[in-house]
Amino acid sequence: MAGKNRMSGWLRRRTDSAPGSARQARDSRTDVPDPQRDALITAAVTAGFPVAPAAHPEGFGCSCDRIGCPVPGQHPVSMAWHSQASTDPERVAQWLAKEPLANFVTATGRDHDVLDVPAEAGRLALERLTADSATFGPVAAFGEDRLLFFTATRGTPVDEDEWWPCALDSLPETADERPGIRWHCRGSYVLLPPARLASGRGVEWLPGHGPDLPLPDPLPVLDVLTDACAQFGYEPEPEPMTWGR
Repeated sequence: MAGKNRMSGWLRRRTDSAPGSARQARDSRTDVPDPQRDALITAAVTAGFPVAPAAHPEGFGCSCDRIGCPVPGQHPVSMAWHSQASTDPERVAQWLAKEPLANFVTATGRDHDVLDVPAEAGRLALERLTADSATFGPVAAFGEDRLLFFTATRGTPVDEDEWWPCALDSLPETADERPGIRWHCRGSYVLLPPARLASGRGVEWLPGHGPDLPLPDPLPVLDVLTDACAQFGYEPEPEPMTWGR
């Protein structure tokens, strides 16, 4: 890949400052299962997305026991989430029955990757991607800030020596360092739609872009997303990006 696939400028995330949004999230909580939400989670699992239980927004914070949790409702419950992630519908049903309020994360780099971009660039790219059957795939909105493009994975080659790291690879702990394009592959995760955010907003599949769609190759999708970001005035690095090990 050429250097155009890496951007020198980073798009800034907007801060959700809607008054009372955390209170709305708290007031809208319910301790009974949501059949429609459970059905969507089950559909994603059936499509092959491995999932693990995550925390959920609680009051003004997080359901976890960490004081001042920096990402309320956006992280797995267990540190063993990667090995815990499963596509077994019975196991997922048990998790849902035990904690009906739980969000879920889906582990990337096993059965799928996620290209995570600022919403402005994602919306610009969406029309071109949906017009091409080769790049038409599942897409979710992460609140109003980001769009998540689900793709096939490049993280599980038959020969482990053939796996190539990428300068855009993102891990949960490096998300704040990469406000532009993030490539969630090995060792990363994203919230699985539908999920609730502490801001009162949510993570939702875009209409017509649910988990039942086939996963496109990530590289053509990345090209379109990079071009969309460039149209906002963010030029790629002059040095070519190295895709090899």
